[in-house]
Amino acid sequence: MTTVHGTCHHDCPDSCGWTVTVDDGEQGPVAVSLRGRPDHPYSRGELCPKVNRFLDRVYDPDRLLHPLRRVGSRGSGDFERITWDEALTEIAGRLHGVIERHGAEAVLPFSDAGNQSVLAMMGLSSRFFHHLGASRLVRALCGPTVGAGMSMTNGSVLGLDPLEIEHSRLIVLWATNTRLTNRHLWPTIEAARGRGARLVVIDPIRTATANAVDLERGDRFLQPRPGTDIALMLAVMHVLVRDDLVDRDWVRDHTIGFGELCDHVADWTPGRAADITGVDAHEIEALAHDYGTIRPAVIRTLIGAEHHENGAMFHRTLACLPALVGAWRDRGGGLARSVGSWQDLLVDDHALHRPDLLDGRSPRWINMSRLGEALTDDEHPVHALIVWNSNPLVVVPNAELTRRGLERDDLFTVVHEQFLTDTARYADIVLPATTQIETSDVVLAWGHLWMGWNEAAIPPVGECVSNTELFRRLATAMGLTEPSLFDDDLTVLRDALPSVDLEALRRDGWMKVPYPDHGRPWADGGFPTPSGRVELVNPRLAAMGQPTVPTYVAPNEGPGGSPDLYERYPLQLLTPKHHTRFLNSSYPQLPRHGGPEGGPFVEIDPTDATARGLTDGDTARVWNDRASADLPVRISDRLRPGVVAIPFGWWMQHHPDGRVANSLTNDTLTDWGGGVAYSDTLVQVGRASTSSSSARVASM
Repeated sequence: MTTVHGTCHHDCPDSCGWTVTVDDGEQGPVAVSLRGRPDHPYSRGELCPKVNRFLDRVYDPDRLLHPLRRVGSRGSGDFERITWDEALTEIAGRLHGVIERHGAEAVLPFSDAGNQSVLAMMGLSSRFFHHLGASRLVRALCGPTVGAGMSMTNGSVLGLDPLEIEHSRLIVLWATNTRLTNRHLWPTIEAARGRGARLVVIDPIRTATANAVDLERGDRFLQPRPGTDIALMLAVMHVLVRDDLVDRDWVRDHTIGFGELCDHVADWTPGRAADITGVDAHEIEALAHDYGTIRPAVIRTLIGAEHHENGAMFHRTLACLPALVGAWRDRGGGLARSVGSWQDLLVDDHALHRPDLLDGRSPRWINMSRLGEALTDDEHPVHALIVWNSNPLVVVPNAELTRRGLERDDLFTVVHEQFLTDTARYADIVLPATTQIETSDVVLAWGHLWMGWNEAAIPPVGECVSNTELFRRLATAMGLTEPSLFDDDLTVLRDALPSVDLEALRRDGWMKVPYPDHGRPWADGGFPTPSGRVELVNPRLAAMGQPTVPTYVAPNEGPGGSPDLYERYPLQLLTPKHHTRFLNSSYPQLPRHGGPEGGPFVEIDPTDATARGLTDGDTARVWNDRASADLPVRISDRLRPGVVAIPFGWWMQHHPDGRVANSLTNDTLTDWGGGVAYSDTLVQVGRASTSSSSARVASM
């Protein structure tokens, strides 16, 4: 038996350490156990229900182990096995043909954080597509909008290490379901509560985290209508100014625009915000007084709230609050979001991505959130789509438009995957991909400060290859000669992380990235804005067509937006991460992951259900102008009236009519930052026709 240490690769803030036990038998190495690494400084031996059964994924009988060529219609899932040579020859020939006839911009790479390790996520792919001159992808489904918003206030995305919450006395969890999606931070929060800290949870859904609120000890749960949080923040600012709860010394020394902000929030009374948010005015008053009087006070948020039309403004406005009360001066005070930005400081982006390989060309940018639009664009069509590290037909909004694009006969699609996902079913060529225990890599955590090493525990299963090996093979097959396209993995890592001792990282398993020892990154100001201060007013936003002060604008798909749209579709749809056994679109197809979760459903408040004659277990039709979907009804008190929810991540095969949650969602881009407004989606719900439901099921 051999023991090999590694790091979880999932797009999750926790990036846990694990240990794989390998049986080095006569038939070759076989992983027989995967457990949490007890000495990991953050995860401390605990793994989530997804990764506890990771070996089920590695050795699942449906795992893709060989290259495949489509022989049936697109989406049918009919493929034949071919050799790697056959696959590479066909791909190279088709790509050369597309480039010769339509230009390199007709080739679109599509990937995201299905594996967020350095090599898997960023390795050689950018170099390969820059060298070709292919279209460039704006990868902004999650994350960039948060940073874009915060930067317009603080000039930086660098925030508080969430483990500093142990020093906090007021903990505001705003739009983050910590107990489900950031489980290893919860013990730190509980430890702070054990020392008397109060907890405030703000979320449009009564989540598992909201259920931890204890009103008797002074905790609070606020449940605003989706997309209205900025109105709540402005009312909190109004109370802070009105009742002189502002830290005027810190504001004087480290901010600009305070006077103008005061004028702006003067009429943002709690009553006005209550009408918009649905949160009682006295609850807003109480939140503001707690935030203005209890120190240290921390706000913890992640990426959920960026999925609104005003997503960047949400995070810009949120970043103003710590400045107003001087929270940054205290240890355990400030704003904590992704701390991957501290790790990113160690990455040499130029060496990793080699933009110089564009050789002066400026290929077009295509936002990944508008994939359906790009694939159905007749004027500037995409003729070749290369997908890895992602399942866009499930994760991208307005999925039915993407499906129509993938059905095009003149689109050549290649998917590098571990399973025959919804997207892979539409591919012309499917290539088998390694799992995390089959390749060595470095993981840049975004929920804590420990960069992790992942050591390959077993050789690749079947004919699977890593992402970097895939692009080396493609470069060879296409006859490319640029030397950097053939760098080995260690060379890429050394170039990408020039200040990191990779041998020490490999030996120890992790390395804590630099962070202020005193735990107060902005205690003395020094913000990297043009003024060197927190910019409560930012004149640069005017050039972007945005308000210079924090401003609430109602989303178009919402109660305060288009009256015609709201009249036809009076329910706001949320698509939350609901499950404990799978993440995004990974794992639902595995029996011991998707099975116990029970399948997708539409969750609805009793008031809305009664108005539509729906009872628990009925089949409902959920629809808007983009699509319709038939789903079982689940009635609960977790939602406000006027809000419904469909859990995100289930594949077509799990939905009665093959329509996934993102068939319905809004692909409008955010105010700035390139994100997308999944959570500003309006729908109507009614009883499904029995005959139509049966017909749809029969056609699957």
